Amino acid sequence: MLSFDVVLPALLGGVLIGLSASVLLLFNGRIMGVCGILNQAINFKGGSNLWAWLFLLGLVAGPLASDAFLGTSQPVFEERTLLVTIVAGLLVGFGTSLGSGCTSGHGVCGIGRLSQRSIVSVLVFMLAAMVTVFVFRHMWGA
Repeated sequence: MLSFDVVLPALLGGVLIGLSASVLLLFNGRIMGVCGILNQAINFKGGSNLWAWLFLLGLVAGPLASDAFLGTSQPVFEERTLLVTIVAGLLVGFGTSLGSGCTSGHGVCGIGRLSQRSIVSVLVFMLAAMVTVFVFRHMWGA
């Protein structure tokens, strides 16, 4: 049985993600895809990209503020995690380019708009994640 201490932060986080996606679409006319926002922040092509930097800052500050207010602990990383994280980040970047969006754009916003492309993309993301976990846990022994 799940305790209320576990469910409440997850519920609050989901509501805040949905709210931020709605606010970004309503006031900025942009779909909340984190990879696209990161690309907008890095590749300045005229106009203001301050909103993108503030959004990215919120992605980092949000969990830190949550940890400070809720008293949750930070994850402990092993030494090899940095290399795995870098490789995983590069693979995610390649995948978002190939799939024309990331899980936040397709999963949160695309499915909410009933986009067929986003629904298929999320199904592919989830299938790839399940296969990866299966291979790492049961075939590779990691």
